[in-house]
Amino acid sequence: MLQELSIKNFAIIECLDVVFKNGMTVLTGETGAGKSIIIDAVGLLAGGRGSANFVRTGMDKAVIQGSFIFPAGGTTYKVLDELGIDHDDGNVILQREIHRNGRNTCRVNGMLVNTNTLKHIGETAVDIHGQNEHQELMQPEKHLGMLDEFAADQVHDLKAQYQTTYQQYTQLRDTLENKRANEKEWAQRLDMLKFQVNEIESAQLQPGEEDDLIAERDRLDNFQKINDALQQTALILTGEDTTPGVNDQISSAMQAMQAIADFDPAFKQIAGGLESAYYALSDAVSDVSSQLDMLEWDEGRLDEIERRLEVINQLKRKYGDSEGQVLKYFDQISAELKQMQSTDETADDLETQVANQQSALLKLGEKLSKARQQAAQQLEQAIHGELADLYMDKTVFAVHFTRSKSQPLLSTGLDHVEFYLRTNPGEAMRPLAKIASGGELSRIMLALKTIFSESQGVTSIIFDEVDTGVSGRVAQAIAEKISGIARESQVLCITHLPQVAAMADHHYFIAKKIVGDRTETHLTRLSEQDRVSEIARMSAGTQVTKLALEHANELLDLADKAKSKLK
Repeated sequence: MLQELSIKNFAIIECLDVVFKNGMTVLTGETGAGKSIIIDAVGLLAGGRGSANFVRTGMDKAVIQGSFIFPAGGTTYKVLDELGIDHDDGNVILQREIHRNGRNTCRVNGMLVNTNTLKHIGETAVDIHGQNEHQELMQPEKHLGMLDEFAADQVHDLKAQYQTTYQQYTQLRDTLENKRANEKEWAQRLDMLKFQVNEIESAQLQPGEEDDLIAERDRLDNFQKINDALQQTALILTGEDTTPGVNDQISSAMQAMQAIADFDPAFKQIAGGLESAYYALSDAVSDVSSQLDMLEWDEGRLDEIERRLEVINQLKRKYGDSEGQVLKYFDQISAELKQMQSTDETADDLETQVANQQSALLKLGEKLSKARQQAAQQLEQAIHGELADLYMDKTVFAVHFTRSKSQPLLSTGLDHVEFYLRTNPGEAMRPLAKIASGGELSRIMLALKTIFSESQGVTSIIFDEVDTGVSGRVAQAIAEKISGIARESQVLCITHLPQVAAMADHHYFIAKKIVGDRTETHLTRLSEQDRVSEIARMSAGTQVTKLALEHANELLDLADKAKSKLK
């Protein structure tokens, strides 16, 4: 449940902190006072779309925080466990910051998350039901999703299996259709790939080979210069005939200084430096000698290197700017060639594969359809029970299944689903979207929400003016239905109906005030006496009469009796 909500600099709300409790809470007030703004704030905590337009004028950012607690073993805690978010104390704090530049910052128990993760968590915590959901009832393409939501336990695994098989089927079918439609292009592509793969493969290209060859070519191109430098260095270091080299002279100097090293630390330091120089030069003499031994002029090798570099350059001109890119391209075309050759090898069998996959898909589709039809019967019975409570006992609700002859296999299954309605006996069943009035849509949507709330496990349900278009005994029935839902889940409800307000366990009044030159929204929890005045205002309008107050008291008394029965 939502325990506490904090809103700062959001639309016309400067600062608002409100504590919510179990049961049914209503928010009432004049139109435009900011009731829906509060619901919008909760919607953002649940991962709704954010916008810089929500930030209060003159402020840098809007900040919304919600503190939630859920039943042990609930869905939300399982999601948090999967995401590695700590909730040891049972408390879950969702936070959303919307900045003036449009940037969104989301946190769950202090951990930064993206909006998709926040939405994944939020949809397990809060279910917001507003007038826009009536529009979903008016869109037949949404009806299948509603049925599947109701029948999640029966159809989830079958639907997942069907969709996996459908994806495999479409890939096979597309491959076959592509081959049929592009036989000539297919053959040309196949030949080109074979040539390119063979050309790169036969070159036996190695990563870094070009740099090694260039270095070797440069040594051969500068053979004389290298030889002269090595010979001269060897002569200087080792000397010739009776002339001692630098290394021998350093050795003599080292021995001379070692003979007097014990007389003064400075002499010893000089002797050590000469010793280091002697051994370093000795290593250099050895290295120069080795290089001279390995030095060999091979004009044939130089020609070989030039030919190899030309091969590499040709490959780079065609397939990439480096050996790495050429080899990466080779891997790509090798995989494509393998796939095409495999397809060619099985071309005669491809049509059979498509047919077999189609047959398997049809069987799965029939199983899925059967499960949906069984669930549809259960949904119809459940809806009729709920509608009877809402004074629509003569109404017949049906889930209508059809199939397309032109496109029998769909990504969602074999069925098109649409809700049908008959509001009066003797009339024909017609599509709900074409005949339902606003009040009927409100009641049908409330019936669906009542049924879904029992299976979804969401602990906070928000109704945003779902009672539009109804009055009288229907309004009372809706009020009792919402109150009944509140026995199982926390319910927050925005309403203009006094019957609904009277059924609340907690009542908040929302009003706009002018503070200085700015408009602000304020929220006040009403006492029992204040509730009487507010319900009277909702019934009578701007002028609250004695009769209106008496009627308000009567509504509250009736509400108490109705809630006692619900308990």
